[in-house]
Amino acid sequence: MDALLVLLAALALGGFVFLPWMRRRRAAAHTQRGLVVAADPMAGYGFVPLEELDVRLPGPDEELDAALAEMRRTHDWRPAAELLKSTGDDWERRWQRVQTLAGAAAFELAGGGAETDGGHRTGGIWLRTWRSEAPKDPGGAQTHAQFLVVQALRDPGSQDFRMILEEARTVCREAALLAPGSPIPYITELAVARGLGDRPADYEELWAKVAQRAPQHMGAHLAALPYWSQKWHGSRKEAEAFAERAAAGAPAGTLLPALPLFAVYEHLPEANMVRSLYQSAVVERAIEGAHFALREAPADHPMAPHVRHLLVWFLVRAERYAEAMEQLRLVDGHVGAVPWSYGRSPAAEYAAYRALAIAGWEQLGGTSAGFPPAGN
Repeated sequence: MDALLVLLAALALGGFVFLPWMRRRRAAAHTQRGLVVAADPMAGYGFVPLEELDVRLPGPDEELDAALAEMRRTHDWRPAAELLKSTGDDWERRWQRVQTLAGAAAFELAGGGAETDGGHRTGGIWLRTWRSEAPKDPGGAQTHAQFLVVQALRDPGSQDFRMILEEARTVCREAALLAPGSPIPYITELAVARGLGDRPADYEELWAKVAQRAPQHMGAHLAALPYWSQKWHGSRKEAEAFAERAAAGAPAGTLLPALPLFAVYEHLPEANMVRSLYQSAVVERAIEGAHFALREAPADHPMAPHVRHLLVWFLVRAERYAEAMEQLRLVDGHVGAVPWSYGRSPAAEYAAYRALAIAGWEQLGGTSAGFPPAGN
């Protein structure tokens, strides 16, 4: 959930990964009562090997991959600018791409893949150059604002935390002036407001600006939800009420009916493997809402992989292995999403649940023969 707000480099593969405000959940248990993990979960299923899983994004984005590769090669900001320009007002996709670009800059600045010049790091210089050479480019301002959020949240206990977030707020408002109709700066500011502890009335006012511009934006709702959660400035009741209102008022074709599943996830007890919890009416209702949202939304919705990844987690816990296998078939290969990004190794977290799903599927009589290849 918070992971949708912050991209931070943490793993190899030359990439970076969504992280939840630098907060680590306990690693998910890799065994489940009465279940034996398959020895070779890839055999016959066409799943991507652990070492080849892409931790940067929840699903494929070939245009983004190409831009990142060119930027790493040339340290030029123009591929990023062109990418966001071509994205236009596809706000869901633009939000995801802005986060990714900001995370790339943060990763490089931290030393991940950064080159050196006389002992000095050059990583992330393309973002500084972008802002210097094209100060009126809204894409550069949006990326810069998100970059500052990432930097602040790398160390929430730092004495510079509030100062960096205040700077991020200033850049958010500059970005809003450069593109008045865009919700992106206001979505980024949701993280700023949460980190700075804005009053509920002020947060509601900020949320109204987002909703005015993109009322069905799934990423925006996921960005806003944590403020109302028990971990931040609200409660379980407030978070669930926010999610239920959004789901109930959602027009056909949006992913908002899946929002309650994220609210449930954020308020589960830590390290709970009791099967009955995941087969309770509350969880079952949230799972069905997510299934409904995925059936009704466009197949290429940029946020659909986020929903599918969380569904895998819940479905495995609930021992609904056939349904989990179907979701795995559609998302396998990319693991930059909640809940995997809460662990120390998103790829390993995902692979463990994938192995559990396969083992459960086979214990129930399923086989790889006739199972549609992953990714199809």
